[in-house]
Amino acid sequence: MTKSISRTRTLVECALMIAVGTVLAQIKIYELPFGGAVTLLSMLPFILVSFRHGVKWGLATGLVNALLQMLTGFYAPPAGTVIAFIGVVLLDYVLACSLLGTADWFAGFFKNRLLGVAMGTAAVCVIRFLCSWVSGAWLWGSYQESYEWAQGLNVWVYSLIYNGSYMLPELILTTIGAVLLYRAAPKFFSHQ
Repeated sequence: MTKSISRTRTLVECALMIAVGTVLAQIKIYELPFGGAVTLLSMLPFILVSFRHGVKWGLATGLVNALLQMLTGFYAPPAGTVIAFIGVVLLDYVLACSLLGTADWFAGFFKNRLLGVAMGTAAVCVIRFLCSWVSGAWLWGSYQESYEWAQGLNVWVYSLIYNGSYMLPELILTTIGAVLLYRAAPKFFSHQ
């Protein structure tokens, strides 16, 4: 296969993964009132790009996904400052989505590919949680008073609980999904 055909095939596959991820993000198991949801494996397509085509393609695909998410449902920060806007763009979209593309890098630390897939998937889900946690405390903390259970809590604890309530199930589901897909079709996780 020529390099041009190979690159075109990779671009088409990445576009397909963006479409699949976008559709899966609309299938919500449950959704929180101020953002965040447990979805039907919506992060897995971007993680899969990383395993199949490497970190460079994974990061690029995640970035395009972040831009698409901003176009289809951008949430403006409650504090309408330029810094808050930049913080939301970076933490809630660009970094949170793009860094899913680093899963293959984390997997490289493990000789066993199945273990690498599991750990790489879990690691990038933790990174996405960290982005949400920092954003939740720094930019969205004013919503804390909307919850009776959260009143009086430290804003970092509030953000940990709020974001953990959907990101922990999302991490577990995505890691299980990646492991099951690897067991069913390991060729999907081999470098193309």
